[in-house]
Amino acid sequence: MTEKIVTTNRKARHDYHIVDTMEAGIVLKGTEVKSIRLGKVNLKDSYATIKNGELFLIGMHISPYDFGNIFNHDPERERKLLMHRREIRKLFGKVQIQGMTLVPLKLYFKKGKVKVQLALASGKKQFDRRHDIAKRDAEREMRRALKAKQQVRKQY
Repeated sequence: MTEKIVTTNRKARHDYHIVDTMEAGIVLKGTEVKSIRLGKVNLKDSYATIKNGELFLIGMHISPYDFGNIFNHDPERERKLLMHRREIRKLFGKVQIQGMTLVPLKLYFKKGKVKVQLALASGKKQFDRRHDIAKRDAEREMRRALKAKQQVRKQY
């Protein structure tokens, strides 16, 4: 598959435990697609919600297209996501009953269409974040030590 990743939501993996991921299409206007192609999009602090059986992405910022004049769009508008009805119902059950959140992880082009990868996620507590940071630092130190040890061997 040909995927061209436009942007990723790095903060989502920091703030949430990712349980499941799925792909959704997104309804956009022409100037929005042009801005996305230029990379002028931000997923930070955005989330998806279900209203009247439809899925909407809220808080995604797409900068106005420079040459769009009167046809430009509202940068912070709600955007409808495209998924099958049974998938939305399944998500609705998990979000309502289990208290999970729908968070966009990345925005990309697939076969010329803009897609968003959604994650079903549960929020991390502060101590979980600290634990993840400590674990990442420990792994980094181990890699450094192994690399230094290999460089010493190469010298002899």
